[in-house]
Amino acid sequence: MNSALNPSKPAAAPGPAGTAGETLRRRLQSREATVAVIGLGYVGLPLAAAMHSAGFRVLGFDNDLAKIEQLRRGETYIHHLGQALVTGLLKTGRFHATSDETELASADVVILCVPTPLGPHQEPDMRYVVATTEMAARHLRRGQLIVLESTTYPGTTRGLCLPLLEKSGLRCGEDFFLAFSPEREDPGRKDYSTQTIPKLVGGVDDASAQLALQLFSAAVTQVVPVASAEIAETAKLLENIYRAVNIAMVNELKPVLRDMGIDIWQVIDAAATKPFGFQPFYPGPGLGGHCIPIDPYYLTWCAKAFGHRTRFIELAGEINSAMPHQVVSRTYEALNHGGKPLRGARVLVCGVAYKPNVDDTRETPAAEIISQLQDQGAKVSYHDPHVPRFPRKRAYDIRMESVALTPEVLQATDCVLILTRHAAIDWALIAREAALVVDACNAMAPHMPIRGSRVQA
Repeated sequence: MNSALNPSKPAAAPGPAGTAGETLRRRLQSREATVAVIGLGYVGLPLAAAMHSAGFRVLGFDNDLAKIEQLRRGETYIHHLGQALVTGLLKTGRFHATSDETELASADVVILCVPTPLGPHQEPDMRYVVATTEMAARHLRRGQLIVLESTTYPGTTRGLCLPLLEKSGLRCGEDFFLAFSPEREDPGRKDYSTQTIPKLVGGVDDASAQLALQLFSAAVTQVVPVASAEIAETAKLLENIYRAVNIAMVNELKPVLRDMGIDIWQVIDAAATKPFGFQPFYPGPGLGGHCIPIDPYYLTWCAKAFGHRTRFIELAGEINSAMPHQVVSRTYEALNHGGKPLRGARVLVCGVAYKPNVDDTRETPAAEIISQLQDQGAKVSYHDPHVPRFPRKRAYDIRMESVALTPEVLQATDCVLILTRHAAIDWALIAREAALVVDACNAMAPHMPIRGSRVQA
């Protein structure tokens, strides 16, 4: 680990090194280069589209054959990105989707956009990064640039990816080039896109950094070079740790203020009127997505290798991880207050995506909440206009389909549990028809008073 963070090997001289670097520089400048994106999910697909829009030939690789077949048919499987994205990729003839790894040899640039989940003991699970780096190494040739986008612990690019690539016999900074540029996607966001979110770029040497900077400058409005791959890796972790810690703070305050008879949502809105020194964060049923619930533990794990404990980060993780249990407890209390036990109660969960207005269920707290409710005997159904079928998760197999939101369904429900504030959900209908609402995201505040009882989770 220390050698990865404090490399003894001197950096290459400024400027793309030798003939290999100069050839790649010219191909990037002329847009003759082929850019391969490995992993066509929430990060890889919009990145492929950005590179395509910049004029590059794009090779999209994924080992999920269903995704490849959908792309070849011109169909999207990430609906918030819109059908036009896939249509635009196919109409020029400069995009090709494949599951054949041998085609990577034709690429000038290979970008790795693969998951970095946690293992059973909250340790980094690097199998996808290792597997795709080894795959890139099998087809590595002189003049290629490899870029890792996956969020990871400091030292991964230099200490893990670099040795795997150099097993090919080629030397980084001379024969091939290696950089880290973290993804900063925010699914469903309308005011920023892959092309307009500032892009951090850090190379393992100066030649790699300059080539990566040239690549991303062609596709992204603002590219921010940093001194090393390690700086870029750690900056991405800091961004997500900042959010996790602040969300934990308001999650911790929520039950305290509730018992004082104070509405935390109104408190946050009042504090947010200060034009400096405060940024609003909001409580919820738990953390979701592939970043905030996971990334802080990557730094926690890495810190232990250097003899440090990140107690503040670990405490935030404990608070946020406890939120699904708190939501279930509030549901139990609300039903019990009305003389209804949780066992046998009909609970309709509204919203299972981890954030509003998208179909993204990665690490959604809804999975744990539904599982806990079922374990306690509740009869659970869900409504989510963006998620017609609850996808199988690594730790959960919910096996449910979204039910229609109708007066009849609401009248037959003992409790509506709101987990995601989708704009497409008819909140006014819930206000008119539901006998009991447990609200974890303040969705019903604009519709008060409601016919039945409302409890903030």
